[in-house]
Amino acid sequence: MDAAPLAWMAWTWPTAAFFVFIFLCFVAMSVWEYFVPGGSPRHGVLGLDTTRGDRLFISLLGSAFIFLAWLGLVGTPLWGPLAIAIIFAIAVFIWV
Repeated sequence: MDAAPLAWMAWTWPTAAFFVFIFLCFVAMSVWEYFVPGGSPRHGVLGLDTTRGDRLFISLLGSAFIFLAWLGLVGTPLWGPLAIAIIFAIAVFIWV
């Protein structure tokens, strides 16, 4: 039996940090929902009625596409798409 059961996954620090960040986003949204229930759906720029959870999902999905496009067109380093993804997520939570 292998001493590291997840060794086949080739975990790196950035990969682990990514999954920890996603987990912390879910925890933060759960705590936010606990203290301020309802999420106050609102009608945004896209014409959709969205809640906080919807906006989190849109920002995470859009960020994934930003990173994939950057990797396909530019390559590394990934500080550029990180800045773009943060700005995108802020914009989604403000206007969508």
